[in-house]
Amino acid sequence: MKMEPSSSSSRADSTSEKLRREILDGLAAPGDLLAESAVARRLGVSRVPVREALFTLERDGLVEFSGTGRAYVKELSPRDFEELYVLRLTLEPVAGGLAAPTIRSDASALLKNIAATRKARTLGEVTRLDLEFHELILEMSGHARLLKLWRSIRSELEMWLGRLQRQHRGQKLDTREQTASSHEKLIQAFRSQPPSACERLSRDHIINWREWLPMQQGQK
Repeated sequence: MKMEPSSSSSRADSTSEKLRREILDGLAAPGDLLAESAVARRLGVSRVPVREALFTLERDGLVEFSGTGRAYVKELSPRDFEELYVLRLTLEPVAGGLAAPTIRSDASALLKNIAATRKARTLGEVTRLDLEFHELILEMSGHARLLKLWRSIRSELEMWLGRLQRQHRGQKLDTREQTASSHEKLIQAFRSQPPSACERLSRDHIINWREWLPMQQGQK
């Protein structure tokens, strides 16, 4: 009996991760109904871990509930993206300035990420590695609250970026190389510029990201 809470929690976590990957990989499209009973049958679990997983994904911004309590894959609107953009523009430049001394002394984790990006075989991998790069900088900033706030929007960023990039599959190689090259330029700056300059360059990087991936593309 003592093992039941842990087992139940494990099933909910596993279910949450499976649904998360389906949403982020585009297997569950924006607006799709996530009926508890149907999801439970498909994943071979009871409705309880499915319900808990849906609540978790709602907190992460991937699922939304209707007034009648039905769960749907969230559809990000242009306004949603603008809010995410403003948050990135607020958090990441500060983190860049704080992380600059650490990156100057050891940029190995970031360089490893760039190498992996250049070898990525899918746009989904490019998206995950892109966000991982920025999360590493947040970690290197040593500012726990900045990192926590950024992680709170990561799932929504990955869902939106993945969706947009899947609509432009023919640009996979360009996207991969542009991502890797822009990150290399950031590291070079971190290694040679003072923290204030790194903060400014991080801000420019996010602004360029906004211009390179306009929300208007692919929106209904």
